[in-house]
Amino acid sequence: MREVKEAFARFWPLTRGDRKWLALIIGCVIVSALAETASILLFAELTDHALKAGSLSAFWGPAVAWLGAAALGAFVGYLGNSLATWTAERFVLRLRANVFRHVQDLPPDFFQKHRQGDLVERLTGDVEAIEQLVVSGVVGTFSAAFSAVFYAAAALWLRWDLALVTFLLAPLFLVTARRFAGRIKESAQDERAADGAITSVVEESLGNIVLTQAYNRRGAEEKRLDREARAWMRASVRGARASEMYEQVVEVVETLCVLAVIGLGAWEISQGRMTLGQLLAFAAFLGYLYPPIRNLGQLGLTLTAATAGAARLQEILDAKPAVTDPAAPVAPWPVRGWVSFHGASFRYPGSGRESLHDVTFTAGPGELVLVTGPSGAGKSTLSKLLTRFYDPTAGAICLDGVPLSDVPLEFLRENVALLPQETLILHGTIRENIECGRPGATDTEIESAARDAAAHDFIAALPDGYDTEIAPGTAALSGGQLQRIAIARAMLRPAPVLVLDEPTAGLDALAARRVVLPLRRLMSGRTTIMITHDLSLAPDADSILVVDGGRLVETGTHTELIARGGAYARLAAPLPETVTETVSVAETMSVPGEDTLMLRL
Repeated sequence: MREVKEAFARFWPLTRGDRKWLALIIGCVIVSALAETASILLFAELTDHALKAGSLSAFWGPAVAWLGAAALGAFVGYLGNSLATWTAERFVLRLRANVFRHVQDLPPDFFQKHRQGDLVERLTGDVEAIEQLVVSGVVGTFSAAFSAVFYAAAALWLRWDLALVTFLLAPLFLVTARRFAGRIKESAQDERAADGAITSVVEESLGNIVLTQAYNRRGAEEKRLDREARAWMRASVRGARASEMYEQVVEVVETLCVLAVIGLGAWEISQGRMTLGQLLAFAAFLGYLYPPIRNLGQLGLTLTAATAGAARLQEILDAKPAVTDPAAPVAPWPVRGWVSFHGASFRYPGSGRESLHDVTFTAGPGELVLVTGPSGAGKSTLSKLLTRFYDPTAGAICLDGVPLSDVPLEFLRENVALLPQETLILHGTIRENIECGRPGATDTEIESAARDAAAHDFIAALPDGYDTEIAPGTAALSGGQLQRIAIARAMLRPAPVLVLDEPTAGLDALAARRVVLPLRRLMSGRTTIMITHDLSLAPDADSILVVDGGRLVETGTHTELIARGGAYARLAAPLPETVTETVSVAETMSVPGEDTLMLRL
C-alpha cells in the first residue's frame, strides 16, 4: 500500500479545479445508495403487507414510493456516472499535457536512452492507469464504502444479531484481495513494459521500412515483434488468471455467507421471530452488501496494478531538464549577434570523457565562422551549447557579452536560429512547415522566404502548391527540396545568429550546389556558425575553426590554414580521383529524382 499512497500523493494535486465535481459525484453516490436501501425496505413491506396478506390496497403506497426511489436513484446514478466520466477525462487531459510539457524540456540524451515507442506508451496507457488510481479510484472507494455502510446499517436495523454473524465473514474478502495483490501488481508491471516494447518495435520497423525491405529483414522484424508480443501475452494471461482466481474465490466466499444467513433466517422464521419479508429484505441487503465489500478488495487490486503505470510515468517526471530558465533573467534587449566562447568545456551525462575542452573563439555580426574537423571531434556539440540544449561544464558562452545561463530560453532561441543536421519536416502542409519558423507569418512572407531559399518554383509546380501535404521521409520531394524548405523556415525567422549543422549532409553534389546559393542569402547580415565537412564555402569564411578530439587545434582563414599545412590542409586536400559530373535535370521537376547526379569516373 505504500506505493499506492506515494503515487496518489504525487498525482492528487492535479485534481485541483475538479474537486467540487468530485464532491458532487460522491453526493450522487450517497443519494443513490440511500435510494437503493429505501427500495429494499419497501420491498420487505410489500412482501409482508401486500403479497402475504393478498391485499391490493396495501400495495399502492409502497409501490409508488418504491417507484419514486427507483426513479430518483436512476437520475442521480446517471448524473453521477456522467460527471465521473467527464471528470476522469479532464484529469487525463491535464496529466497528459503536464507530462508532455515536461518531456519537451528534457535534453537530447534522455531520448537516446529511452525508446520512442515506450515513451509514447507512457503518455497514453500509463496516463490512463493513473486516472484509475486518482479519480476513478476515489469515486469507487467512496461508492463502495457508503453502499456498504448503508446496507450494513439497514441489516443491523432489521436483525442486529444475524447481521453481526454475517459481518464476521466480511474480512474474508479483504484477506483474499491481499493474497492476490502481489501477483497482479507484478503482472501489471510486466504488461506495461511489454506494451511499450511492442509500440517501439512497430514504430522502429515502420520508420525504417526501406532498410527492412532492402536488407530482407522482414522475417527478423516479425521475430522481434513476436518476441515482445509473447512477453506481453504471458504477462497479460498471468494477470488475467490471478484476477479470475480472485473472482472465483470471492464468489465461493459470498455464496457461503448468503447460505449461512438463509439457514439462520429459516430457523428464525420457524421460531416465529422473523417474517418472510424481513428475511428476504435481510438477504437482499446482504446481496447488496457483499458486492461493495468485494469491490473494495477488487479496487485494492486495481490500484496496486495502477502503481505499475505510475512508476513508469514518475520516471519521466523525475528526469531533470539539462537547462532551466535563470532565477533572475536579464531583460530582453535588441540582440546584435556577438557570440563568444570562453574556455568552454563539456561532458555529456554519463560519458567518461569530455566532448569539448577549453574552446575559445568569437564571432561578430555578419561574420561566417566555419567549424570543421573529423567525425566525432565534438563539432555538433558546439551547436547544442550555443542553442542551450546543455550548459558547459566549465567556462562560459556569451551572446552580446551576456552569459547564456542568464538569458531566458525562449528569448535565446528566438534570436539564435538552428538549421540542424537532420532535415526536420513536420506532418502537415509545406506552408505550415515554413510558417513554424515564425508563427503568424503572412502568405506573402512565406512565399518570399521560399523564393530566397530557391524553393518557390518546385513548390508552385506541385498540384496543391504550398498546401501540399508532406511528412518525414516523404517520397513526394527529394532530399535537396526538403532541405530548401527547411532553409526557407530558417529564413523566415529573424534571428541575428544562425547555427548551421552540416547543412549539405546527405545531399549529392548537384543538390549541395543548389543549396549553397540559398544558404548564402540566409547567412547574409547574420552571425553565422557553420559546422560542416563540406569545405566549398571555406574560402568565403571570415574564420575557420578546426576541432579534433574536443579541442580547438587550428584557427585562421582558408588561405592562412592552407599555407600552414596542418590539419585543415589535410582535410581540404582534393581527392586523387577526378570526378566528372554530367547533369541532366530540369529545375522545375518535382519528383524525388530531381537531385539525381550521374557520375562518370
